[in-house]
Amino acid sequence: MYALFEYKGKQYKAEKDALIQVDKLDAEKGAALDIDSVLLVSDGDNVKVGAPYVSGAKIKAEVEDSFRDKKVLVFKYKSKKDYHRLHGHRQHYTNIRVKEIIG
Repeated sequence: MYALFEYKGKQYKAEKDALIQVDKLDAEKGAALDIDSVLLVSDGDNVKVGAPYVSGAKIKAEVEDSFRDKKVLVFKYKSKKDYHRLHGHRQHYTNIRVKEIIG
């Protein structure tokens, strides 16, 4: 059984006990999370597609930990003008573990 859901403007695929990396949440480690913006639920034979969401479907998850991704370097350069800038960015993420899919 799997489900497709929308969270913070992005879509993810959830399966039981899957670890999903989402944008940073302001929740403590071990906190319960209920997601009801489920777009699709499939149990192998039956597929329920929402318009836009499946009514009554819910994903129960638990917050694992928060971390920062590896650094991405942004380099700006203009030839013959002696202009160059180097900026670094590290995105914050949170891992969530899917406990149950109700659909």
